[in-house]
This record gives sequence, C-alpha cells and structure tokens, in this order.
Amino acid sequence: MSKFVVVAGNIGVGKSSLVNLLSEYLGWEPFFEPVVENPYLADFYTDMERWGFHSQVFFLSHRVNIHQSIMAFNGSVVMDRSIYEDAEIFAKNLFLTAQFEERDYETYRVLYSAFMKVIQPPDLIIYLRASVSTLQKRIAQRARSYEGEISDDYLSQLNELYEQWVRQIDFCPVLTIPADDLDFVARPQHLSLIAEKILQRLSGVEEVVFDNQKIH
Repeated sequence: MSKFVVVAGNIGVGKSSLVNLLSEYLGWEPFFEPVVENPYLADFYTDMERWGFHSQVFFLSHRVNIHQSIMAFNGSVVMDRSIYEDAEIFAKNLFLTAQFEERDYETYRVLYSAFMKVIQPPDLIIYLRASVSTLQKRIAQRARSYEGEISDDYLSQLNELYEQWVRQIDFCPVLTIPADDLDFVARPQHLSLIAEKILQRLSGVEEVVFDNQKIH
C-alpha cells in the first residue's frame, strides 16, 4: 500500500538529506521544497517585515502544487517539509514577532484554510528535532549566502513553534527523531535505524523508541 510521509523540521536540520537518503533506501519518490526558485527568499532574510508576506504566499502556493502532485502519484512518497509548517511555524512566527501585518496574516490564513480543504494529510510526519547550535553548524556547512543573517533567536523561536505544533497534531501520527545525536548522512547504520522506526510507525506501532546504544 502506498504511503505519504513528510519530513519536518527547522532550517538546517537535515530534511533534504534525509528525504534523499530515505527515497534511495526505501525506493520511494522524493518531493523537495522549492527553496532555490523562491525569488523573494534572499530579500526575506535581509528584510523579513517587507518581504515576509510575499515569500510565504509563494511557498504556500508552490506547496499546494506539490501536495496535489503527490495525491496524483501512484506509489509511496517522502516529502521535504509540508504546507502545515509554512502556516503553523513560519507565517505564524512572522505574525507573532510583528513582521506580518495583521491584515496580511488574516489574508494568508484564509488562503491556507481554503487549501487545507483540498489536500490529503500524510500517513506520517517525521519531526527532526535539533538544538540551535546544531542548526547553526549545519547551516554554516551548506554555506548558502542568503542564510548568513539567520540569528540564534530566530531559530530558537522556530524551534518553540515546532514543539507546540507537534504536540497539537491530530491528523496523522508523528515520529520524532533526535537529530543532534543521529548522523544519518555519515553513518549508514543511523539511516537504517530511522528507516526501521518509520516502517514500524507506519505499521501501527504506537510508541517507537530510539535505543541509545544503537545511536552511539
């Protein structure tokens, strides 16, 4: 039976890498988020108040297109970030930090609510959890020029919103992965462990525990 899995998590946590590796390991189709194509992203990181609405609407519209492509795909897929995070993490954070005008945020939420009525929820969300220090280290390693201005405070705010969102998810199961401790890029045994836990969760296992002896 085909499965639809989302990999969620903060900037730099390793979502794209995990999607790549899981798609190869499990033979699933990868769907990536439109980072490079966003014409507002570089401007957004230098002036979030001015470009936040433009950037978030771009992501929202493209994410809906990706979700629709997944719904039409015949096979199991793994998706890099979801429409839920766009709204519940990034747009919400801009509003809470007064970088989204209230009227812009209300318009955004209306669009989001309309899109939610036409997309299919995933079978599982994989939440990669990492500390700000880990995120900053990985952001530096990938050396994207437009990410040079990302602050610890911004990443910390996003982490808090992620934790709140994950606790409230009621439309599908969630598997939380300790991304500070697991290096699925450099250590194949960690990738195997993650894939094993994903398949367990998809098969209906209510609580999946990561064994510290297998991590270290």
